[in-house]
Amino acid sequence: MTLKHALLPLSLAASLGLSAQKKAPAAPFKIPYESFTLANGLKVILHEDHSDPIVAVSTLVHVGSNREKPGKTGFAHFFEHMSFNHSENTPRGANRKLIPEWGGNRNGGTWSDGTVYYEVIPKDAFEKILWIDSDRLGFMINTVTPDALAKEIQVVKNEKRQNYDNVPYGSTQEVILSNLYPDNHPYHWTVIGSLPDLQAASLSDVKEFYDRYYGAANATLVIAGDIDPKKTRERVEYWFGEIRRGPAVQPLKPQRAALAETKSFWYEDNFARLPEYTMVFPSVEQYHKDAYALNILAQLLAGSKSAPLYEVLVTEKKLAPNVSANNSAKELAGEFYLRVRGNADTKLDDVKAALAEGLARFERQSFTDEDLARIKAQLETGLYSSLESILAKAQRLGRDNEFKGDPGFVSKEAQLMQAVTKADVLGVYNRYIKGKPYIATSFVPKGKRDLAVAGAAEAKVWTEPIVQGVANEDVKPGEDAVFERTKTKNNRSEPAFGAMPLFKMPEVWTGSLSNGIRVYGIPGNELPLVNFEVVLRGGHWADPANKSGVANLLAQVMMQGTATKTPEELEAAIDRLGANINVTAGNEELRVRASCLERNFEPTLALLQEILLQPRWDGTEYTRLYKAAQTAIKGREANATAIAALNFNKLLYGPEHILGQPAAGTAESLANISLDDLKAYYQQWIKPGLATMHVAGAVPQARALAAFGKLGAAWKGTAPGQLPVYSVPPQDRAGTVYFIDMPGAKQSVLYVGKLSVPATDPEATAINYANEVLGVNSSGRLFQVLRVGKGYTYGATSQLARSSERAPFQAVTSVRANATLASLQIIQDMLQQYGTTFSDKEVELTRNKVLKGSTLDYETLNAKLGLLGEISKYGRSLRFVEEDQHRLMGMTLADYQRTIDRHLNEKDMIYVVVGDKATQLEEVKKLGKKVVQLDSNGNPVTF
Repeated sequence: MTLKHALLPLSLAASLGLSAQKKAPAAPFKIPYESFTLANGLKVILHEDHSDPIVAVSTLVHVGSNREKPGKTGFAHFFEHMSFNHSENTPRGANRKLIPEWGGNRNGGTWSDGTVYYEVIPKDAFEKILWIDSDRLGFMINTVTPDALAKEIQVVKNEKRQNYDNVPYGSTQEVILSNLYPDNHPYHWTVIGSLPDLQAASLSDVKEFYDRYYGAANATLVIAGDIDPKKTRERVEYWFGEIRRGPAVQPLKPQRAALAETKSFWYEDNFARLPEYTMVFPSVEQYHKDAYALNILAQLLAGSKSAPLYEVLVTEKKLAPNVSANNSAKELAGEFYLRVRGNADTKLDDVKAALAEGLARFERQSFTDEDLARIKAQLETGLYSSLESILAKAQRLGRDNEFKGDPGFVSKEAQLMQAVTKADVLGVYNRYIKGKPYIATSFVPKGKRDLAVAGAAEAKVWTEPIVQGVANEDVKPGEDAVFERTKTKNNRSEPAFGAMPLFKMPEVWTGSLSNGIRVYGIPGNELPLVNFEVVLRGGHWADPANKSGVANLLAQVMMQGTATKTPEELEAAIDRLGANINVTAGNEELRVRASCLERNFEPTLALLQEILLQPRWDGTEYTRLYKAAQTAIKGREANATAIAALNFNKLLYGPEHILGQPAAGTAESLANISLDDLKAYYQQWIKPGLATMHVAGAVPQARALAAFGKLGAAWKGTAPGQLPVYSVPPQDRAGTVYFIDMPGAKQSVLYVGKLSVPATDPEATAINYANEVLGVNSSGRLFQVLRVGKGYTYGATSQLARSSERAPFQAVTSVRANATLASLQIIQDMLQQYGTTFSDKEVELTRNKVLKGSTLDYETLNAKLGLLGEISKYGRSLRFVEEDQHRLMGMTLADYQRTIDRHLNEKDMIYVVVGDKATQLEEVKKLGKKVVQLDSNGNPVTF
């Protein structure tokens, strides 16, 4: 996993105290911790939190792509991948396979300045994680073989293709960095690196990199959660104390980019359907005092409807649906970005001129103290939200310790953000933006060079050719390395589990409002936050049959002001409270969700009520959003995964069923929609009789019901009509492969599946359990074979979707183009043999995964809202998770095999492939199934 920016700018101080209730400022927020350093130099931080029976472990190694050499780019990230494969005292593949089987989550990330490895596990597996993590850090290098190296090279190449080369604008960062920084600068290349460099990586390179950077003294270990600090310290000493110290790694000094002149580049992007313009100004490194003012400047320039860049580009000139600004502060230097993805066929010279006009307006009009306070209030809530999970706290403590030398810097940074003045913001604007040289990129669709900014030079981007045939790149993990095991004083064999923690559902309270709305709540006081929502049955399901997209557009329009507030006034009112309110439309519901500080619960709810009951129906905003929807649909044409998913659903549900149509609409359905359609939908379906409310967080039941009671009293309405009824067409397409051409695609997106059961069906839970071994997380067979075994993909999963309608079961992956046929054959064979290869071992494995994994599932407030939604939408009991676990314990091998045969049978499934027709269509035909070619809208194409 590549992390573009691991040190995200921290939001703001909890000490601000800006609220409508005028309460006294709260004390500065702190994460309590204790720290110590082992004799070998490993820095250790412990954070005790007994709110859930889980533990997060984060190991941050102070080496990122900034330590690489030209010609060996991408190596830090590649080494992260290698580190997950094997170590001297753990079984092969333990990290990717065993941790999920223990009920845990695991991953890693690399960015320009560091590499992090992390897990969240039920507390009974804590000692096992210390065993795995310490062995990876100290005893992995002897296990690396040429075969393992070759296989992981293919996996990383797949990741680059999937996330950079096979998506629109994926090469933008490469163009920017290579021209912003000189050849010898540590930020001259991207974290993912180049494919030729990755292909050339050798075993000696791996060992050199490990010997140089992977010593204990170059790392910080953070353990957070349900721990005993004294006992934990003893176990850390045991497992990590004998790891080698490693050579001293000298810190790198800040090296800001120094542009002598503006440089502008254009590139015809094979996958882009919309033109995109980006401006990047050199800025400052992380923790520099100017970084905080630059963060606020970005919000002032483009973060609201009243921001000058938004006003000019979006509201007045209507060149784009949005504009963004952000400051990226890294260890050695920073970059300040302005980015605009224009409407279709927009000339980027017009975008450039509009940006200049917006900046000039900022210089003339400046901003008010109220604007500054509003942004700080938003950032205050962001501080708490960014630290809601145990893992988030662990990673924050580790990053601040390793890069700042102060694990508790979060509270100081909060104060620094609060202290930013108007003069500070204007100062950084003048120092880093006004009249300063920058890098500009114009990424335009293939064949539309004329949309690029005039005078730009053509960007140089290396494009990988598609090589036919999988054999020339096929690799196998090979045999285990032969080595002499490193002598250690401690026994490094696998430790036993601790006492097993069983998930206990949080206490759920219920109530009713005067208008009949049912309310479900979960209290929690870990942070002074509240998340709550109004959920209305309907959503996309209630769209008129030929007007898909109405609910989606309505959700957006509802956030554009109220009867008494302009769009700008509503946005400012929400921001002043440090709140977030969003309206979204899903397939079966429309959701109004809010989050805020506990002290601002009532005023935030008042705004939500105003949004819900007093829409403004702003015609200007509707027109803007309508055009933005058209732009988004055009942009969707470049997204292979979206094309595969939309057509998979269309094939299962048919074009007449509402779920066979995209919730955001199509170009054709959007053409049928007017503002009157949105008003008609609102009048018909925004009714209390269709609503349920959920709340989680630091508000007790009595206070919540009292506040919601005001909404109940104000929200009247006639009983809603019957929601539309749709019939599912005959499922007679099984055994067919549907191929959709994506010319030049370096990856093929594969969807394999069938229409299964609704979430209300008693069999849904059994199907979920039966799927655990097949495709849930990195321990699933799909991942283990397609990625770990073959190196064909970056990831592969399967799942049963959840809805009131019959829902799809689907296996999904994106594989390198020349592995398309081989991957289809593997998936086909795996599904055909799944039932017969499911044994008592898999029964026990599933029990462990599910029972232990439940301890991690409902940690955050949004996860708790999801729990309440499951109860209210599907009529589940207040103890349903525990009841499902009881059912799980009673399932026999025969139960699993019966479920697999009935619901996961390959002969009932269809296949969808989105890939390069020129090289892959004839290959796909070799699968031996009927092949039908479709266009990107699902219409048959004649061969």
